[in-house]
Amino acid sequence: MFEDELVAGVTPFGIPAEAEPSPLEQEVAGLFDRFQDPLLRYLLSLGLTAADAEEIVQEVFLALFQHLRRGKSRRNLRAWVFQVAHNLGLKQRNRFRRDRLAFAEPGEIPIENRLVDETPNPEARMAGSQRQEQLLAVVRALPEQDRRCLSLRAEGLTYREIAHVLGISLGGVSQSLGRSLARLARADKG
Repeated sequence: MFEDELVAGVTPFGIPAEAEPSPLEQEVAGLFDRFQDPLLRYLLSLGLTAADAEEIVQEVFLALFQHLRRGKSRRNLRAWVFQVAHNLGLKQRNRFRRDRLAFAEPGEIPIENRLVDETPNPEARMAGSQRQEQLLAVVRALPEQDRRCLSLRAEGLTYREIAHVLGISLGGVSQSLGRSLARLARADKG
């Protein structure tokens, strides 16, 4: 997408390619460098493909640039980019499921069963740790909202930021994380 615009002599933000980046472009580029990997990890945890996750990250930062260019709030941009990524990720995942179901043959395995890889990730296999496999199983068995809260917390978001991203109360985040951590602690002791 961006390569086509550069060929035409224009950056993705509509600035001639030979022009020096504006302070706003530099700021957004810095935020991109800072949040790209955590956003990709979060989007992958939603079950998106790497290509879809990368595309969504680009959309998030284009939206951020437009948001800031219009003089909108700069308050807590980390939560803002995660919220936009979360919403776009869920839309993409739902669109993919809807499209796959529309073209599924009768009797075909439901898409949900094919999207979730029940085998441990390469790191877990390499480690060979039974403890790690048990904890991963507990995480996979958590309700989706609890997994989302846990994943966002693992990316370093505060409870308040998680509440903002997921559109739930601060108490809801606290309860969700408390339940998740208690289940993990029980599994670790067992």
